[in-house]
Amino acid sequence: MKKIRDYFDPPKILVLGFAALILIGAVLLTLPNATHDGEGLSYLNALFTATSATCVTGLVVVDTADTFTTFGELVILTLIQIGGLGFMTFATFFAFLLGKRISLRDRLVLQEALNNISISGIVRLVKRVLIFTGIIEATGAAILAIRFSLDMPIGKAIYWGIFHSISNFNNAGFDLNGEFRSLTPYVDDPAVVLTVCALITLGGIGFIVMNELYEYHDTRRLSVHTKVVLLTTLILTLGAAILIFSFEYGNAKTLQPLTYTGKVLGSLFQAVTPRTAGANTLPIGDLTQSTLFLIIFLMYIGAGPGSTAGGIKITTFAVLSAAVWSQIKGKENVVMFRRRIVMETIFKALTVAVIGMFLVMVITMLLTITEGERQNFIVYLFEATSAFGTVGLSMGLTPELSPVGRMIIIFTMFAGRLGPLTLAYALTMRRKGNKDPIGYPKGKIMIG
Repeated sequence: MKKIRDYFDPPKILVLGFAALILIGAVLLTLPNATHDGEGLSYLNALFTATSATCVTGLVVVDTADTFTTFGELVILTLIQIGGLGFMTFATFFAFLLGKRISLRDRLVLQEALNNISISGIVRLVKRVLIFTGIIEATGAAILAIRFSLDMPIGKAIYWGIFHSISNFNNAGFDLNGEFRSLTPYVDDPAVVLTVCALITLGGIGFIVMNELYEYHDTRRLSVHTKVVLLTTLILTLGAAILIFSFEYGNAKTLQPLTYTGKVLGSLFQAVTPRTAGANTLPIGDLTQSTLFLIIFLMYIGAGPGSTAGGIKITTFAVLSAAVWSQIKGKENVVMFRRRIVMETIFKALTVAVIGMFLVMVITMLLTITEGERQNFIVYLFEATSAFGTVGLSMGLTPELSPVGRMIIIFTMFAGRLGPLTLAYALTMRRKGNKDPIGYPKGKIMIG
């Protein structure tokens, strides 16, 4: 039993937990009362949808509103909520309700799930995660319900408000508009656009950052991690919005027909959503090539660690950018906000970025094989990056994927939600802290 317990370390528990949740969700979506036609989804489509919901991606092979009954939509919403916050967070919540103690092993899994640096205070952090989530989702749901009540009965508006608030805070991107339209009917609606952008951003900065901001009135200090996340988020969001505005300003299929306010709102939303929400107010397939490439770049980066988002994470991007800049300037140390970044962090960032890039390249190549020459190369690259970053944006390829292509995307979404490093640790016996027993002489390799 001890060997079995040692084998199932935190990364393996996370992988198996998410896999079990996906399988349960897939079975529920195959039930007759889950779909309007009374036949349920085929198991492959159900597995794809359950994976997309649990991994908070948003890629769909069937439209949510047109296909699923209220029961099916609630199954998807439950998977989004549990998948976004992590099944261990909910297990801890039920342990609180039952008055049970949280074991050291559970704390270690929570540390891995929330990507926290230390195990210290992890249970208090989980409690605050649940409180923050409840407050933010309830506020978002109320604002959206008020806006939707102008277009539909109040009961339906409340349901829509709750669904879209949970979906977007968890960066999932599922919607109820039907016909694969996402939020395009509200492209120039300030109430919907700004509320959803706020939900996506708050869900993407990470709970560790939220917790530090909450405690700031007492501590009067922010960690380097929080400063990097906030500054990088601001730079990427504003920079991307300006670029999208300039790229799409004259595009007759996207921004050109809109008012100036609509153009600004459309550019802002499309800058926020690749990080990694999946909802869209502009038709993705009609965007210019330059905008599509920018979105691919943003989807690959993703949002903050310990959040509901995917990608390699903005801290990884920031650390590697700082390392490159230090190398260019000939500096020995990598410094951010007057703090030296240790080599272990730089190596970890490099590992995550390389594994993520390699995975995207392999998945793109496989899609070009399984799906043939039906689409341009950028369509396959866009789909692969969207799945890896658990974004959910698509140029229309998802519903047309072959069975093999769907299985490939299912694996990519799963790997992207867990994170390439966690998945690598779970699939190998290597653990952090293992030291090489042999000291080798130095070897020099010419670079550049």
